[in-house]
Amino acid sequence: MQKRQLGKSNIEIAPLVFGGNVFGWTVDEQGSFKLLDAFLDAGFDCVDTADVYSKWKSGNKGGESETIIGNWFKARGNRAKVILATKCGLEMAPDKKGLSKAYIVRAVEDSLKRLQTDYIDLYQSHRDDLVTPVDETMEAHAQLVKAGKVRVVGASNFDAERLKASLDASAKAGIPRYETLQPLYSLVERKEFDGPLQDLCVKEQIGVIPYYSLASGFLTGKYRTEADLAGKARGAGAGKYLNEKGLGVLAALDAAAAKHEATLAQVALAWLLAQPAIAAPIASATSLDQLRDIMKSVDLKLDAASIAALDKASA
Repeated sequence: MQKRQLGKSNIEIAPLVFGGNVFGWTVDEQGSFKLLDAFLDAGFDCVDTADVYSKWKSGNKGGESETIIGNWFKARGNRAKVILATKCGLEMAPDKKGLSKAYIVRAVEDSLKRLQTDYIDLYQSHRDDLVTPVDETMEAHAQLVKAGKVRVVGASNFDAERLKASLDASAKAGIPRYETLQPLYSLVERKEFDGPLQDLCVKEQIGVIPYYSLASGFLTGKYRTEADLAGKARGAGAGKYLNEKGLGVLAALDAAAAKHEATLAQVALAWLLAQPAIAAPIASATSLDQLRDIMKSVDLKLDAASIAALDKASA
């Protein structure tokens, strides 16, 4: 399996990232361990989570995903085999949010404790903070890198202007920069990343690890009518794509999948891997069958005609 470099850093990862947002939400700890074991056994190595996962579930307070991953590290003794990515900045409590230096320094300690590790491979600003100056945020991240608590830093949900400002601040101060960007990007969500943001990432050699790569499961083809959404945890997320454009994308996926003897999920992920600047898409699974399906995407090379048809349907 050919690994891909994260920006200009010395970290390389297999070309698919496991999304840990399902841990402690739609998958319990025992199920999470099984999925993580299978992912690692198949030769993959990068797991992405965040301090706030999965705060949205009733009864949760945030930190559940990191806690499960930390328990897995402890049970398996495999921390060194994993490229661990997590994030900070979204609201954990009224006084625990944003990208100020004071909060970042505090948040990383909380994450390290839950993850039962003394370092994080990729630490990401989860969302832009328009109140805190970018140089303060980058200085905070640099402090963590210098202390050995973080290897590389990245950004998530930044627009082109603010990512450029952050890169400029790092360059001016001679400190570590954002090496990765985690944007919302898929065949049904192209407007945020296509254009200036993609151009900036290509120019600056930023490694892109898009999230919601399968659009809450919509791009697997399992949601084609309103009836398919009923009783599904991610049904609301997938339901917004049940329109003319979304169904057109599914039709193009159906055609490409038939041509390549692949599943729709594999084709959707392979399309992302063919895009400029993409290091590895993030995708999650709640069963071993789902996981085995998406892991095969890294071996799928789409032909030019299929890519063109998908580009057109998703434009």
